[in-house]
Amino acid sequence: MEELYQSYKGYAFSIAYRMLGVVADAEDAVQDMFAELQHRDRSGIQNIKAYVAKGVTNRCLNMLNSARSRRETYIGEWLPEPVSEGYDGPEAAAERNDSLSYAFLVLLERLSPTERAVFVLREAFQYDYEAIAGMVGKSESNCRQIFSRAKRILQTEPSSRFPSPGYGTVTENLLVRFTAAFTAYDVGGMLELLGEHPVLVADGGGREVHTILRPMTGRRGVTALLTSRRVMHYLREWKHSYGMLNGEPALIFTVQGEVRAALCLSADCSGESIQNLYLLMDPAKLSRITMPPELPQS
Repeated sequence: MEELYQSYKGYAFSIAYRMLGVVADAEDAVQDMFAELQHRDRSGIQNIKAYVAKGVTNRCLNMLNSARSRRETYIGEWLPEPVSEGYDGPEAAAERNDSLSYAFLVLLERLSPTERAVFVLREAFQYDYEAIAGMVGKSESNCRQIFSRAKRILQTEPSSRFPSPGYGTVTENLLVRFTAAFTAYDVGGMLELLGEHPVLVADGGGREVHTILRPMTGRRGVTALLTSRRVMHYLREWKHSYGMLNGEPALIFTVQGEVRAALCLSADCSGESIQNLYLLMDPAKLSRITMPPELPQS
């Protein structure tokens, strides 16, 4: 059992995290699945990897259904929890790709739990519809319809807020230029960096914290927020560093070594402009962020 756990825990977590967007919940789903597996007869399991995927997916579906009502009463916008580079371990490297990007996780929030499960299993893990049907308890034809519906939902969302999978990668150079404009209150520099329809979303943890409660859209409004000397001025008072979150460069703000905020960006299709900005200030979603040496400290 220990060998199975070491072999598949990273794989199980990579599914659970994409399904739930919360590290602690993903870990709970994985632990519960392996606890059940430990107490059952495993001699009849022909494909242990598919069994692990099915077990963790079913637990995630249950958790998503119960979480939806809590998020409806959440103050402000709810954003997924970012993960530091390598959090899910080297055994999950094959599952990293675009489906781990922060923008992709935000995108998935538009789907129902079942749509999310089918889409993740198909898009991120390349399972065929027959296998997915067995995992989510639907027919193969129904899974095809669910996947098609999920893709339509994501494709019809305004591109200004929900980028398509495969786009949105932020380069180190783009992040450094953004940081320079942000710290200098540089209106002209910020306008040069922002895309045509940028969106700024902040998550303060469901409480009345010092951040915006609703998404700000448009170049004028987003630029005004990012260059204001009154709004979010505290971010400039904190130390800012570069780190890797969800496989991409991000801006991390700390006070005496404690992470107080993280800013994840996504680029437009050209990769030259910033399309989406996600500001995380919920302490619960920042506690696991580490400061790897991939990018230089500023």
